[in-house]
Amino acid sequence: MFRPSARLLIALCLGAATLLPSAVPGATRPAATLLGVGDIASCDVETDEQVADLVARTPGTVALLGDLAYDSGTATEFARCFMPAWGRIMPRIRASLGNHEYANGGSDASVARSIFGLSAGGWYSFDLGSWHVVALNSNCEEIGGCSAGSRQWRWLRRDLQRHRAARCTLAFWHHPRFSSGLHGSDVRLAAFWSLLAQERADVVLSGHDHDYERFAPIAGIRSFVVGTGGRGLRPFEAIHPKSVARQAESFGVLRLTLRPRGYSWRFLTASGPVYGDAGSGTCR
Repeated sequence: MFRPSARLLIALCLGAATLLPSAVPGATRPAATLLGVGDIASCDVETDEQVADLVARTPGTVALLGDLAYDSGTATEFARCFMPAWGRIMPRIRASLGNHEYANGGSDASVARSIFGLSAGGWYSFDLGSWHVVALNSNCEEIGGCSAGSRQWRWLRRDLQRHRAARCTLAFWHHPRFSSGLHGSDVRLAAFWSLLAQERADVVLSGHDHDYERFAPIAGIRSFVVGTGGRGLRPFEAIHPKSVARQAESFGVLRLTLRPRGYSWRFLTASGPVYGDAGSGTCR
């Protein structure tokens, strides 16, 4: 009777293991939660504190989408208006810079960068569960531009190429590439969007317009505007043809559940009429 050697048995087992889902990179990683929100802290309102309370009791990493301490991102405004409500959440925060962080008399956003541990450029990436996440700086004039070939664009291209093994990719920044809000769509971010689409990114989050809006995928990317962090809400302007859900009456955060091959989302209301836009998608 044939008796396979120990070496052959090991080889057979290793070969079989490559067929199992657990051998696929990232397949056994648990789902991760990301909470996205921007346009947040002001000493003139209490709604930002209500949003902070919601975030504090909702597990997950927190992506802050810029404009974090009104009006000018000064050390005093962060100390008085942001930290009392949001300081307890700091270990969970990943931040991007908004235009108000640069508003202090030509500031280089050094206060916000120091608080959140950001480099001079303010862009970086990290992994969350099985996803690759990229934080960009959409304050183009302050960082030497956002066009193809700019320093940040070149960094983004290298970063995405290094992480091509990641099946799912999410990016976040402050100014929305597409929006039906007061500020509208920002064409300065077109090169970032094209590069992300080329590298098969899945989701983009932004703030700046003080509302919530979800878009159908554009060039394969589904985007959300989540400027509902507390500062104040504004009515919509001309509705973008790809806008599929929007509201400007309720403050809250977007909760994303990031799975190895897809994601789901739900808007969580902190203040105002309950609004619960929800759905799911698969990674490309």
